[in-house]
Amino acid sequence: MIRAAVILVAGLVAQAAAGAPVELLVEERARDSLGAEMPASGEVRVTVSSKPVAEAMLISAYWMDQATGQFIANVVTEEGATHRIGGYALVIQPVPVPLRRLMPGEVITESDIGTVDMPVARLGSFTISDADKLVGKEVRSLLAKGRPVMVQAVQEPLVIARGEEVSIIYRDGPLQLSAPGRALRDAHAGQDIKVVNLASNSTLAGIAVAHGRVEVGK
Repeated sequence: MIRAAVILVAGLVAQAAAGAPVELLVEERARDSLGAEMPASGEVRVTVSSKPVAEAMLISAYWMDQATGQFIANVVTEEGATHRIGGYALVIQPVPVPLRRLMPGEVITESDIGTVDMPVARLGSFTISDADKLVGKEVRSLLAKGRPVMVQAVQEPLVIARGEEVSIIYRDGPLQLSAPGRALRDAHAGQDIKVVNLASNSTLAGIAVAHGRVEVGK
């Protein structure tokens, strides 16, 4: 029994002291280097171009160009030898892209959107990275199939069109009044809009709240 326990402990110690793949060690250092800049949904893909050893105990020195992902590292083996390795540690993030060409005026549906993995370095600061921020939006400028979408290329869909007859809603606590009106411009949900009260022929400023509904304040 004691002999078996000794063998088991020795095996565990040997396993703990064993090296790790150099790709794993580089990934850990790359994540540490990126810190808060590492996207929550991203992953690091390591390609080692010069690989004198497959496994190592630790990385003693590490340099990385965050813009390109290119790195150079010194790895130390179990025998204490130091080797220089290099390659790329690219941060990859899933990005929503159109599955077909989308024209201005179309409203994006869930079936219009797929996902591709792209290096973060190739994505602009205005790239939409969440599919939920695309579904239900109206296309402002042509969206190419398979290309990331910029925030300025989509907008909230129109709920009121210029010249459309609308219902003007006035709220004051529990009191609610309505009157027929006509929109003087297009508007998206939550957008300011001017309307003409058809009953009084007066111009009012309000907020487009839904299709054909405008709310005005006191």
